[in-house]
Amino acid sequence: MTQQPTEKKKSTLIKTALLQLEKLQTKLKVLEEAKTEPIAVIGIGCRFPKQVETPENLWELLRDGVDAVTEVPKDRWDIEEYYDPNPDKPGKVYCRHGSFLNQVDRFDPTFFGISPRETESLDPQQRLLLEVSWEALENAAILPHSLNGSQTGVFIGMMNQDYSRLHENLDSIDMHTGTGNSISAAAGRLSYYFGLNGPSLTVDTACSSSLVSVHMACQSLRTGETDLAIAGGVNLILSPISTLVECRAHMLSAEGRCQTFDANADGFVRGEGCGIVVLKRLSDAVAAGDSIWALIRGTSVNHTGTSGGLTVPSSSAQEKLFRQALANGKLTPEKVSYIEAHGTGTSLGDPIELTGIGKVYGADRSRDTPLVVGSVKTNFGHLEGAAGIVGLLKAILALHHQEIPPNLHFNNPNPYIPWEQFPIRIPTKPIPWSVEKGSRIAGVSSFGFTGTNAHVLVEEAPVQKSQVKVSDLGERPCHILTLSAKCEKALQELTESYEQFLADNSTAEIPDVCFTTNTGRSHFNHRLAIIGSDKQELASQLAKIGAGEEANGVLSRQLPSNNRSPKIAFLFTGQGSQYVNMGRQIYETQPLFRRTLDRCEQILKSYLEKSLLEVLYPQDSQELNNSLIDQTAYTQPALFAIEYALFQLWQSWGIQPDVVMGHSVGEYVAATVAGVFSLEDGLKLIAHRARLMQQLPPGGKMVVVMASESKVAQLITPYREQVALAAINGPQNTVISGTAEAIATVRKSLEAEGIKTKQLQVSHAFHSPLMEPMLAEFEALANQITYHQPRIPLISNVTGTWADDSIQKASYWVNHVRQPVKFAQSMESLHTNGYKVFLEIGAKPILLGMGRQCLPEDVGVWLPSLRPNPKPSNLNYNEWQQMLHSLAELYVRGVKVDWIGFDGDYSRIKVVLPTYPFQRKGYWIETPESSYENSEFSSPAKETSLMVNLLAQGNIQKLTQHLEQITQLSENEVKLLPRIIESLIKLHQQPLTVSTVDKTRTIALQSSVKSPIDEMLQQNPTELKELLSQVKQLSDAEVKSMLQSK
Repeated sequence: MTQQPTEKKKSTLIKTALLQLEKLQTKLKVLEEAKTEPIAVIGIGCRFPKQVETPENLWELLRDGVDAVTEVPKDRWDIEEYYDPNPDKPGKVYCRHGSFLNQVDRFDPTFFGISPRETESLDPQQRLLLEVSWEALENAAILPHSLNGSQTGVFIGMMNQDYSRLHENLDSIDMHTGTGNSISAAAGRLSYYFGLNGPSLTVDTACSSSLVSVHMACQSLRTGETDLAIAGGVNLILSPISTLVECRAHMLSAEGRCQTFDANADGFVRGEGCGIVVLKRLSDAVAAGDSIWALIRGTSVNHTGTSGGLTVPSSSAQEKLFRQALANGKLTPEKVSYIEAHGTGTSLGDPIELTGIGKVYGADRSRDTPLVVGSVKTNFGHLEGAAGIVGLLKAILALHHQEIPPNLHFNNPNPYIPWEQFPIRIPTKPIPWSVEKGSRIAGVSSFGFTGTNAHVLVEEAPVQKSQVKVSDLGERPCHILTLSAKCEKALQELTESYEQFLADNSTAEIPDVCFTTNTGRSHFNHRLAIIGSDKQELASQLAKIGAGEEANGVLSRQLPSNNRSPKIAFLFTGQGSQYVNMGRQIYETQPLFRRTLDRCEQILKSYLEKSLLEVLYPQDSQELNNSLIDQTAYTQPALFAIEYALFQLWQSWGIQPDVVMGHSVGEYVAATVAGVFSLEDGLKLIAHRARLMQQLPPGGKMVVVMASESKVAQLITPYREQVALAAINGPQNTVISGTAEAIATVRKSLEAEGIKTKQLQVSHAFHSPLMEPMLAEFEALANQITYHQPRIPLISNVTGTWADDSIQKASYWVNHVRQPVKFAQSMESLHTNGYKVFLEIGAKPILLGMGRQCLPEDVGVWLPSLRPNPKPSNLNYNEWQQMLHSLAELYVRGVKVDWIGFDGDYSRIKVVLPTYPFQRKGYWIETPESSYENSEFSSPAKETSLMVNLLAQGNIQKLTQHLEQITQLSENEVKLLPRIIESLIKLHQQPLTVSTVDKTRTIALQSSVKSPIDEMLQQNPTELKELLSQVKQLSDAEVKSMLQSK
């Protein structure tokens, strides 16, 4: 029989069950909260009529009440051919208007790695999505390449495929036509280009497509399916067919305007545009320090169901939609103070929609605080698949600016709307958006003409605090602004954009601007880095760059397409580089440097009588005058600490050495950072080394000899017991060290042979026989240290080549005291192994000068960390200038900088900055009648037609430019083009004769060609190419002769 559990066991079981229940309840709560977590809008990209290419452009248009509707432009179709005022005339349209983007044929395929041939088959809607999505990510300060492999979703709304309707010539259909015109590829291409692994889909619910895409993106984020979402929509009108269809259905306005809620409303006009939002869960956005435009609180999607017809809206269905969105966002109707309505301006739709809005959002509202309702369709018309996203963007910008823009064309209220029942206001001018309590919230509606409805509730962004740790120290006195592009022209345009931005944005903080450009922009091969202390200085430097003038603090470079980050050698400085206050400004303004130096001081307290920081940074003139910095007992630990702190700083900026090398004392730091011994052991060794040397009797001397190692070694041989080679710093730079008397004698001998010498100001004769009394005690101390294999390749001073296992023994460091520093041989080892970038980690760039002497004149990039103040009386000397200049030099040479780490200790926020200037050209499929004849297309039929027209005009300049764009020409051919074209225009009645020394060559269209030139080109468009192929045979001398001939 089973034994009954004891009371203790029962109690344990109950406690366990309760704990499990509590965990499950917590888990359930987290899941429930996730379902309704606000979604942050962190990036916006847009392209709308009237040259709207940025959120700022869009807001200006909305605030100023601009009507973007025009007549159908001729580059779409000939409206006169299709127009008839009779709304029932077959094959004709009664609406002459719409809102259209300019130059929709133009695109920058090179930027996106797409060939010109594929671009011709690529629907311009997909082209827009690529560009606008890139801009939205830049607006969010997200590096697009950083998303590669991420769970980022793409949700695109799109309902039209007009470009595919232009493929009337079946021969023009190629391998790219399918992917170029498929609706699914609109989202798929974005995921492919950015390397995204989240869900990717194109939504077609007609007019509600883009807002449904936003709803689906929010759902995906809330379920954890995605961590970031790109959502939006696009619409272009490239064919009259859809307009014909909508005219037959009497949907369009004969007056050519969306007169939403007005008594004269007679339908809508069609519009174009593209809008993209970048979305992230609010908690993730706050954690990442993202700048937030607004919050999406709730979303809903439903269908009208059975109604008066497939395209007839339902007020009750819309009411349900609004209530679902409110429940999803945990909101009540009275909290919503503005509705961005679908508002197509139809006599049937407007009353139904406003009645539904009034019943839900206006029921418990007083006349004193009416619900404000408007529609962006009065500005742009109906953007169909992109209608919802432009409405959402309008609401977001209104929240951001705390102002509601006007609703146009509202003069006489629609009499079928029950205005008296609901406190609703239609704004006819901009009105301040104020709320009595709580935050501003808007509702945005978009209804598909087949019944799919969407509603989004969007709230103003929360007040954001700085996302980066706030330093207790002062701000850096200067900053780096980096700009880059894929070509020189784009970089020039970007420079101009930033110059204008700095001039127009008085509130933008330079640290935030630089932080955003450095961390939130891709870094391409055409690079520019500018060092400045304030907005005025940066703007002035940018202006000089734009004018082609020299500017201080500006570095630029074009990297090769196959660029690899150069290998970097860190050179750690030795004695002689010390001075009072070295690194003081960095210590006072850079937390990591300060923390590292403070840590070194704590370790050294056990070994030094006086505080390291008191020696480095005296507080008054008395301490300055009594500084111990030049006493080797303090010099060596001080240099070690400064160099180690500098190394930590460079490393935090992402600048990692591929090899390290030190000069004498500097090798102790090099060994520490390479992992040969710990910081504690490194400081212990250097402190005892310095102490033992300080305790030796003074009197030794060190002299630099401008002669080779072999020559000097020969001359000091008689004095080898008193004098030794201390360092071989270059081919003609050798240091000797020893007793004062012997050094004086040797020096006289050297000068007698015409060899220059220079005595060094040192306290002891380092690396000489005078060091031997300290070696035994130092060896005993060195034997207490734990050694390791270097983690970073290290060049040995003792051998002048790669450090071997001997560096892990105490005997190596004992010999290091006595043996000469083989710096020249060490530099040769670096050069032999392909090192060309040398960064000196020290307070004074001594090694760079010596290093240059060791290598060929044109080899090496030499970068200091610090320089001493050349004028101690200059109290405004900026130590940061040198460090940032070296960092900028590394950047423009292709070294990957950790810009997040660069600002890791400072207070920074992301700001909205200019986006990339795409370099566009025209691309279009071949059609019987091209509307884009003046664009730079690559269609043979268009090229011939255009050339015929230009030839008829005798326009040499335009013909030359056109042929340069469509034909791969050599330099010689380009030079000859004007002459050839001039001859073609004259029908080449006279043969073109070229004389050379040994022959005469005639190149001409033969006199037998009797047809006019335009006829000839139409019959044989390759004739010109044949002529150019003959030109290719010309020598440089022949070209020169032709150009000089009259």
